[in-house]
Amino acid sequence: MASSHSSSPVPQSNSSDAFFKKETDTTKRFRPLQSLPDVCPKEPTGDSSNLCDSPSLVADQHRWTIYHSKVNLPAALNDPRLAKRESDFFTKTWGVDFVDTEVTPSFYLPQITKEHFALYQQEITPREKIHERCKNICTPKDTFDRTLLHTHDKSRTDLEQVPKIFMKPDFALEDSLTFNAVLPWSHFSTAGGKGNRDAASSKLLQEKLSHYLDIVEVNIAHQISLRSEAFFHAMTSQHELQDYLRKTSQAVKLLREKISKIDKVMCEGSLRVLRLSLTRNNCIKAYNKLKLMATVHQTQPTVQLLLSTSEFVGALDLIATTQEVLQQELQGIHSFRHLGSQLCELEKLIDKMMIAEFSTYARNDLNRPLEDDCQILEEERLVSLVFGLLKQRKLNFYEIYGDEMIVTAKNIIKQCVVNTVSQIEEIDTEVVVKLADQMRMMNFPQWFDLLKNIFSKFTIFLKRIKATLNTIRSVVFLVLDKNQKNRDLEDTLQKNSAKDSTVDTEVAYLTHEGMFISDAFGEGDLPSVAADTTSQRNTSPNSEPCSSDSVSEPECTTDSSSSKEQTSSSVTPGGVEMMISDDMKLTDLELVRLANNIQELLYNASDICHDRSVKFLMARAKDGFLEKLNSNEFVALSRLMEGFILDTEQICGRKSMSLRGALQSQANRFVNRFHEERKTKLSLLLDNERWKQAEVPAEFQDLVDSVSDGRISLPEKKTAATEERKPAEFLIVDGQKYATVGTVLLLIRIILEYCQCVDNIPSITTDMLTRLSDLLKYFNSRSCQLVLGAGALQVVGLKTITTKNLALSSRCLQLIVHYIPIIRAHFEARLQPKQFSMLRHFDHIMKDYHDHIAEISAKLVAIMDSLFDKLLSKYEVKAPVPSACFRNICKQMAKMHEAIYDLLPEEQTQMLFLRINASYKLHLKRQLAHLNVVNDGGPLNGLVTSDVAFYTGNLQALKGLNNLDLNMAEIWEQKR
Repeated sequence: MASSHSSSPVPQSNSSDAFFKKETDTTKRFRPLQSLPDVCPKEPTGDSSNLCDSPSLVADQHRWTIYHSKVNLPAALNDPRLAKRESDFFTKTWGVDFVDTEVTPSFYLPQITKEHFALYQQEITPREKIHERCKNICTPKDTFDRTLLHTHDKSRTDLEQVPKIFMKPDFALEDSLTFNAVLPWSHFSTAGGKGNRDAASSKLLQEKLSHYLDIVEVNIAHQISLRSEAFFHAMTSQHELQDYLRKTSQAVKLLREKISKIDKVMCEGSLRVLRLSLTRNNCIKAYNKLKLMATVHQTQPTVQLLLSTSEFVGALDLIATTQEVLQQELQGIHSFRHLGSQLCELEKLIDKMMIAEFSTYARNDLNRPLEDDCQILEEERLVSLVFGLLKQRKLNFYEIYGDEMIVTAKNIIKQCVVNTVSQIEEIDTEVVVKLADQMRMMNFPQWFDLLKNIFSKFTIFLKRIKATLNTIRSVVFLVLDKNQKNRDLEDTLQKNSAKDSTVDTEVAYLTHEGMFISDAFGEGDLPSVAADTTSQRNTSPNSEPCSSDSVSEPECTTDSSSSKEQTSSSVTPGGVEMMISDDMKLTDLELVRLANNIQELLYNASDICHDRSVKFLMARAKDGFLEKLNSNEFVALSRLMEGFILDTEQICGRKSMSLRGALQSQANRFVNRFHEERKTKLSLLLDNERWKQAEVPAEFQDLVDSVSDGRISLPEKKTAATEERKPAEFLIVDGQKYATVGTVLLLIRIILEYCQCVDNIPSITTDMLTRLSDLLKYFNSRSCQLVLGAGALQVVGLKTITTKNLALSSRCLQLIVHYIPIIRAHFEARLQPKQFSMLRHFDHIMKDYHDHIAEISAKLVAIMDSLFDKLLSKYEVKAPVPSACFRNICKQMAKMHEAIYDLLPEEQTQMLFLRINASYKLHLKRQLAHLNVVNDGGPLNGLVTSDVAFYTGNLQALKGLNNLDLNMAEIWEQKR
């Protein structure tokens, strides 16, 4: 009932006279109570004023306090509404006249009347009206009379005397600190001479506590008085409330009886049916849950069984499904609390097993006997392994296959060498231990057969690798295709989601309106809509499994309630059918990168085979074995290597440059050696050449004839028919006779060897062109030195360089010139267009040879010119006729004709003698001018005419020169 003074609302007056009341000062109307000395010792707070005003029991013990009063205030205020007792209380001590005494007005205060507030009333009246209207609109709160404010202030002042420790919500005397603060033990000490003082202090403490109690009781009584009317009204209405409660209780009892009867008759049976149905469904759910737990309990044995048959994909799918069931439907099952971690460890073990199994498979696949069989080893096992590795995101498994390829390639070469060495009796494996040394002891046919065997093994090896990697790539592409189909399906579902939501909304609306769905939809439309919706939900990869809290049907199985995986059937290129699950969380970028890496692995396989082949070649080439091969052997080796390179490019689809580079390097060395051998051979032939016409063997004629037919190839070995044919005197080329020396015949053969080498090894075409140009230039320059430069005199020991030697040399050069365009066309057909600029070497060579031929012709003319100068300078016009000079000239002309006629063609002979005749006429004309012989018909003229006629007759009598126009009239000076 009592309330705190701080929670009491400020009293407000409800009467209109409140505006004219002057608020009185509470300090004047009520004399504040004097605070009693606090006998309870206080802890020093640091305030000096508090320390100075502390009470003294010695000084204050004889003062009068309220405790000397004999009146029981609580008893006097038991009924505050009795004014008489209040009057008795004040007049008992101070006298009867205390209440009736009239206070004399003060002389210092003016008399205040109502007129003093007239102006204020005029100003406040409109506001008062507004306030009254507001009060009527807004219901005012319950308020107290303003006069209660003063009482509240008085009570608050009294309560402030009570120490705060008694007002704490956690005040408890059981607490030692609180107890010592309220009742200090020092006040109860009886030791020494302080007994009287302590007794007085204890008494004063008791009185003070009683005073605090009275203050609290007074305030409690005051609070009761404020609410007394409500209290007594509540007490008077208690009986009426009891009557209402009794009647209500009877009505409730009657109602409960009726409800109980209704429950027994109408509800109990139906509720029991529902309860039993719910119990049945819960039992079914529990049964299904137990079946699911039994199935999950068999997971580990089933996984072990699958692993024993290498069914890694099935084991992983089972683990994933079990993990999903544990997280969704069996979450919180205490007996399965460790199964999740066990399955995780088992999954890690499967990862290691799959990697080890794939490594074993790669080893077995690559180390099979390399027969002509490229079938895939256990394709189903390979597909299962690849799917398992993809499912576990082990995307670097192809590196294992790559490492096995390197090891297998080394073993292939080693095994081939061992098998070949074991079949060669000449090699003692006990003496020569190292395989490389044993291999170097083989001759070329043996080593060539070994290399051919290695290349054939590598070809089969690459075909097997390609078949295996194609299977792996097909699995990757199937997963990629499955991802694409899933995305297309999701897009289709998103497009149809709006249509599905519209159908569901219409169905819900019709059901809510009380209509049957069959009334709104046709019988043909409803099943299609339902089937479409069901199929879409079942095929959605993101569909959630049915919740374990829902009511399960009896036929609900574990697979339909726990697994979200959807599978589709696919077939590999090898015909292996497999199921692809949707839980392979691999992105398209990862799958494409993996497919590219697998394709790159096939390229690496080709590079590995080429690299091992290069090392095999280099091991054999350490002692210069390959450089010592003849052209036929090297061509065979080059063709074998080119064939292997083309086979690997066809299998792997990319060029590998290591073996091609090694072949090119060996080809360059072969070209250098080939050229140096032939150049040395040509040099020796030229140094021993006596420049006499040689007989032409039949094989050389056949060689020339084959070139005329358009085939530039060396003749085959001599046959019996070829050996029976006698050598010819001339070489017939395109119907023309060519007298030649033996060196040129061999040079033609060498040139054809160059051309055939280009056909056999196309990669050395440019090198061969350069070397052949160098060879032709060498022959031209060296033959010029030997014949025109007379070097043969010292080298061979010729006595002199005759006109026959010169003519034979010219004819040999003409034979080479005849073949230069053919050689040029041969190289041009085998060069790239950007390399055609190299053909200018043949143009330069052609010019050099023509210049050389022209120099030889000039040399022949010069020989006769010097003879004419020598003989005609002594010519005298006198008898007899013909003169000795002309007979000698004709003799030399006949010798010249005899020397060159059989060597040079008739046209060239005629042209040469025309030039000789021109030189003869020039010298004769000069000598006649010197002798002053003119064409005047005189005796001297007649003698000269006779000599010239003799010269003309003899010259035209030579074979092939009968039709030669000599024009001898030019020997005479023309008259002016």
